[in-house]
Formats: sequence, C-alpha cells, structure tokens
Amino acid sequence: MSPFERKFGKYAIRNLSFVLVACYAVGYVLLMMDRTGLITSYLTLNPYAILHGQIWRLVTWILIPPSSGGLLFTLIMLYFYCSIGTSLENVWGTYRYNVYIFSGMLFTIVGSFLLMGYCYLFKPEFELSAIAGMFSTYYINMSIFLAYAATFPEAQVLLMFIIPVKVKWLGIIYAVLLAFEFLASPVYVKFVIGASLLNFVVFFFTSRNMMHLNPKQIHRRQEFKRDVRRNTGITKHKCAICGRTEVDSPQMQFRFCSKCDGNYEYCEEHLYTHTHIKRPK
Repeated sequence: MSPFERKFGKYAIRNLSFVLVACYAVGYVLLMMDRTGLITSYLTLNPYAILHGQIWRLVTWILIPPSSGGLLFTLIMLYFYCSIGTSLENVWGTYRYNVYIFSGMLFTIVGSFLLMGYCYLFKPEFELSAIAGMFSTYYINMSIFLAYAATFPEAQVLLMFIIPVKVKWLGIIYAVLLAFEFLASPVYVKFVIGASLLNFVVFFFTSRNMMHLNPKQIHRRQEFKRDVRRNTGITKHKCAICGRTEVDSPQMQFRFCSKCDGNYEYCEEHLYTHTHIKRPK
C-alpha cells in the first residue's frame, strides 16, 4: 500500500462504476427531455466558458453520455461497462480504480484547456465553442475497456451475443483502429484522443505485474496471500468493536482513536460510531 493510499484511500468511492452509470442514465434522460439541446449545451466541457465563470462544466460534462443506438443498445452498454468496471475494482482495489477513472477525467479536462491554448496561438480562426463537442465520456469508457482487456486478456465476451471472442483480440483491434484514427486525424482530434487515454498509457507502463492474469489466477493469488497471513497468526490491525483484521478485510482502513484512553484501534465502520473508552478517575 502506497503512502497516498494510506492517507487518501478512505475517501475512495466504492462501486464507482455504478456511480458513472447513474450519471449516464441522468444524461440520457436530459437528452430525451431537451429536444433543442439548450440545457445540455450548458453542461458540456467548454474551457472557454469555464474561464468565463461557468465552472460547473468541470463536473457536469460527465453527465453527457456516449452516443447510443437506441434504448436496448444503451442498456446493454451500461450493463457491460458496469460489469467490467466492477471486475477491475475487485482486482485493483477501490483506491486504484478511483485513481484510474479520475485521472482519465482530469487528463481530459487538462487536454481541453491545452487545445484551447493551441487554437489561440496557432489557429485563431478556430471556433472555440466547437471544443465543447469534442471532449466527452466516450474515450473514458474506452480506457476502461482497454484496461479490462489488458488485465483480463483471456476473458471471453459474446460478440453479437453469439460468437465467443477473447477480450485481448477486441482490445488489439480497437487499439489499432485508435492508432490509425490518431495518425489520420487533424491535430484537434489528436488532443482529444491523447488526453482522454493518457491514463491508460500510464497504467500500461506501471501495472505490468497485473496483466496477463486471468480471474482464476488472480483469485488464487489473493487466496494464497490470505492463507499465508492466517498461518502466521500475526495481524497488524484489529478493530476493538467487531474484531476484524486486515486479513479478514484487506481493503478496510483501521485507525486509532485519539479520544479513547488507551491504544484502541477501530475499523472505518466503527471509528466514528463507537463509544469512547474513558478510564475511571
């Protein structure tokens, strides 16, 4: 566990994939209700508008979902990304998955401002409002899929609900198409693709030890680590209320309470709800 995870891991959002899907669902409802596009135009990632006071766009652009091909396809897409995102969170851990998703969003926001700066310097004739339509959640979703393909290369999906295909081949095909699109597109699109997928590039070069493992291998590795810890009989953390240790809940955070008299440690569920222990005077 890194020092950053020890310090900020307790703030990680569990089941982040469900949160993203809920945001997309709200976005689809807004798109259906807003026939003129007036409301949703105030939600997009427009760096020019952000610098002129519309700071809510730094967050609301996440509500704008990727384009869909109908209700059925939309439901299937939401279920698919929710499923693969949950699988990644279970393997990586909640904190690491949060970092991956939010870094992708941050890189996208930074990329939109860099593109605006580029247009100011080299393409003054470019309509800055068009930037808002370029950056979306599409490549964020693609980064989730690429990460899943790299982590679970041997997993299978049913192409067109019939043909079983290993995820690694779909990931390779998409990566080739993406590389071709990057090389053949104008500089504006290069900014969009590069910024939105930078989190996957960072992941690829820093997480080689998590690749090429199928779910069974990952499960066996986790079970082995838990067995080793159990056999040693030594734990570093134990909740004074429920008795859970880091062996029972590897993702659980444990903290000492400064208001209790004595060295009493609690899990994150009981840290703020327990009754403080005071020595009799």
